[in-house]
Amino acid sequence: MAGRIEDYALIGDMQTAALVCRNGTVDWLCLPRFDSHAVFAGLLGTEEHGFWRIGPAHAEGAEPPTADRRRYAGDSLILESEWDQPGRGTVRVTDFMPPRDGAPQLVRIVEGVKGRVKMRSTLRMRFSYGRIVPWVHKVDGRTVAVAGPDSVWLDTEAETHGKDLTTYSDFTVSAGERIAFTISWQPSHHNQPHLPDPEGALEATAEFWRDWVEQCTYRGPYREAVIRSLITLKALTYAPTGGIVAAPTTSLPEEIGGVRNWDYRYTWLRDAAITLSSLLRTGYREEARAWREWLLRAVAGDPENLQIMYGIAGERELGEAELDWLPGYEGSTPVRVGNGAAAQLQLDVYGEVTEALHLAHMTGLARNDYASVLQLKLIRYLEDHWMEPDEGIWEVRGPRRHFTHSKVMAWVAVDRTIKLIESGDADGPLERWRELRDDIHRDVCEKGYDPERNTFTQSYGSRELDASLLLIPQMGFLPPDDKRVIGTIEAIQRELSTEDGFILRYPTEGEDAGVDGLEGDEGAFLACSFWLADDLAMIGRVDEARKLFEKLLGLRNDLGLLAEEWDSRHQRQVGNFPQAFSHVPLIDTALRLTASGAYGG
Repeated sequence: MAGRIEDYALIGDMQTAALVCRNGTVDWLCLPRFDSHAVFAGLLGTEEHGFWRIGPAHAEGAEPPTADRRRYAGDSLILESEWDQPGRGTVRVTDFMPPRDGAPQLVRIVEGVKGRVKMRSTLRMRFSYGRIVPWVHKVDGRTVAVAGPDSVWLDTEAETHGKDLTTYSDFTVSAGERIAFTISWQPSHHNQPHLPDPEGALEATAEFWRDWVEQCTYRGPYREAVIRSLITLKALTYAPTGGIVAAPTTSLPEEIGGVRNWDYRYTWLRDAAITLSSLLRTGYREEARAWREWLLRAVAGDPENLQIMYGIAGERELGEAELDWLPGYEGSTPVRVGNGAAAQLQLDVYGEVTEALHLAHMTGLARNDYASVLQLKLIRYLEDHWMEPDEGIWEVRGPRRHFTHSKVMAWVAVDRTIKLIESGDADGPLERWRELRDDIHRDVCEKGYDPERNTFTQSYGSRELDASLLLIPQMGFLPPDDKRVIGTIEAIQRELSTEDGFILRYPTEGEDAGVDGLEGDEGAFLACSFWLADDLAMIGRVDEARKLFEKLLGLRNDLGLLAEEWDSRHQRQVGNFPQAFSHVPLIDTALRLTASGAYGG
């Protein structure tokens, strides 16, 4: 049985990622890319769907022991898990994926810390999301599993044996002894991959992360949380193209046992744009440049057909399907791959992309003339379409509406483009677009605002609230001291808060409960709670902002990782994990609170 979502650690090589549970089990790994089929899919099913466990030997039928301690080795993505075995000793397992130079690898080094500990490696590879049992055999002393186009090679000095379509290794490790296990993926029609060098790979991986973290310009009081979030965002970046996945998983539920299970292994323009913003403001210009180049290739001069998301190499076809042989995480079905929301109209995306390009321009990122051309094309499209209803930021699967946030972000797109023209770095119909900016602003203030309750609303004509309205002051649509902004913040805090003080995206009960077209409920959306902390700081309630922020930091797991949402009823993380859209606002809020001096100690 899979662990709780927060029981998992992330390791990765900037092309794919694995999740490692507290008991030493790798329950999720897609090879060779984030969006490839899973080799270990136990996270969404049972052990029959693939896993790899290394840990102290335990009695047949007993639960595998949980590590007594685990941590990342410094500021890296190298996981160290330790078990204390009474009367026997202590053992450490170091898990990592070296930044790729050839075949993708997952390396696991078992090290005796003290005494002598009996260990077991249990490797059950199941290709195509747990559906296909591979042919496992020996080639030149190496164990290889083959199915269709894929092959996975196991290399270790330990003795291995096969039983029940599983590869086992039983061994004893003594203090000071190190035994490595490595799996490498290779197309099955290629020659076998080079023999791995686990110790050399460990040293190179540690050096990579050490050098990367040194580039961070943030030196504030929340540095530990910011660095861990930045490392997580780097791990979610697909190095060959610069695309950034929203999360490395699919179908981890927003409600345990519910149907709100989506595939997040793609590049959302919105998520990637705000990630770029955080990277730029903490010193990571190369990642920002790579994403901008990815964007220009993905859009390919065709803003009229702009998608809200693309594949990590810019693919447009992301057809959604259900994997009916997987029982889902804790029975949460369906398990989905692909994402049908790719075809939605979400007008706010134009604003997020334009804001990211604007920030890149303002921070002196090397100029790309086509980026300016794209920005102008986006506004020409918005000029004709901003007044249309859309599916909005939350990708509702109900009817299209005139979402207030979408209109605000259309205003942002026009406003930032006007600033680009005013700076002299682009040419466009300045007066006409100034009028357009004013028209959108007037429309939102007249149709998206409820004067009786002194709050903006989720959509035109609705009385419901939406946490995305918290972005109104952050985007500069209205100043923080505007009474309508303050009224909106207070209304959201009053009506969308959970009992433990976190923020829901929107109501799933009441007048507009069917806005998203889905059954069931969901947890508090962590990004929205960070947005509230930002807004509270902006309106001068800095102590309250700091307390909320530090309360949010307390929701991270022991390794500093956050999923998409928090289930207040069951006090656990839910949704895909780890989630870029949670770690980005964590960074943003830390920067804002640091700038305001609103921190304790």
